Amino acid sequence: MIRLSPSRPAGIVEVPASKSQTIRAFLIAYFSGEMSIIRHPLVSSDTQSCIEAIKALGAKVSFSHDMSAAYVDASSISLPDSITIDAGNSGTTEYLLLPMAASLRIPVTITGDEQLRRRPLGPLAEALCSLGADISCSNGKPPVTIKGPLSGGRASIECRTSQYLSGLLLGAPMASARTVIDCPLLFEKPYVSLTLGWLDKQGIRYSISDDYMHSEIEGGQRYHGFDEYINGDYSSASFFFAMAAMAGTAITVRGLDRNDAQGDKAILDILKSMGCMVTWEGNAVTVRGPEKLNGGTFDLNAIPDTLPILAVTAAAAEGTTKLTNVPQARIKETDRIRSMHENLSALGVECEEEEDGLIIHGKGYIEGGYVKGFGDHRIIMAMASLSAAASDDIIIDNEEAAAVTFPTFFNLFDSIRK
Repeated sequence: MIRLSPSRPAGIVEVPASKSQTIRAFLIAYFSGEMSIIRHPLVSSDTQSCIEAIKALGAKVSFSHDMSAAYVDASSISLPDSITIDAGNSGTTEYLLLPMAASLRIPVTITGDEQLRRRPLGPLAEALCSLGADISCSNGKPPVTIKGPLSGGRASIECRTSQYLSGLLLGAPMASARTVIDCPLLFEKPYVSLTLGWLDKQGIRYSISDDYMHSEIEGGQRYHGFDEYINGDYSSASFFFAMAAMAGTAITVRGLDRNDAQGDKAILDILKSMGCMVTWEGNAVTVRGPEKLNGGTFDLNAIPDTLPILAVTAAAAEGTTKLTNVPQARIKETDRIRSMHENLSALGVECEEEEDGLIIHGKGYIEGGYVKGFGDHRIIMAMASLSAAASDDIIIDNEEAAAVTFPTFFNLFDSIRK
């Protein structure tokens, strides 16, 4: 449990690397069967789960003395007759690894912690069956066992999480023949862009429609070793952007690529529409909060991970804010729509829970109080950020869960608290 007194954070921080990019990097490094160097990787609970997964599959992983580079040697892999992988709390590892594991041609079982075992993967399992894999799971949830190879073919899948499609795009190049994927429903499209960026770097042959709902991937391809740098994480930066917005101060975040495909950089445009000033200088962006923060209506379908931090930002704004079209927020580490509604209500914020979002009636200030972390890193960091606008202490349980993606969050936050 942690108690945060009211503060007006201001200053300069440098956020860690992107979790999404780091996990993609480690998985591709393993399936390359060669030596790879990953520079500036995120080291957190989620990425450690991915590292442990590829080590269990035979990779040798080491780090430089300052942890600024990871070395993945997948050049001499010896697999057992079957293997079980514990993905911990990392849904990204599970969803992306599952289709790729079919290329190993041994039974691979993926399981995880209690939260992960509640997260659905039925549509992905059905698509993989359509593409020739043998797959079994109970009630469409982990643990799940897959045995390849993927033969290719055609699959249709509704992707309420983009990770279904990203996993298929990563696994399909290793199928024996061409794979065609139709997505009549696709949420979180920017994350697919991250995956396509890796396919492009690897020289993978594919074609995809502009809306990402139809793709064709040539089979019989392989990945190659690489030396790549991982940029800073906009999802982690979003908490500091919002602190500046709520406190009416200026916070500069270093280490970000303005042209990065990460979808969560869209929070900068949202904060601008709420009255903030946003300026760039090289790889640093400064957000300066206004005297009065205004509400608005925001479609979060492409950026569901911003729902917790935008919900607290809306609570500190004046007027009504609608966070809409984000039903997939209910199937993250927790039901984030319900959990945020419960926490904001506990702090005296008038809000309404809808099937696909929240309506928040901000008063321009927040009272303090006790809130739950729900074991969800993004909810914990969002509620901590709210202390930038609170009139009394914010008390949060399970604060240690922030380490899933941002182990240094509270240290950085303390460094700029005024």
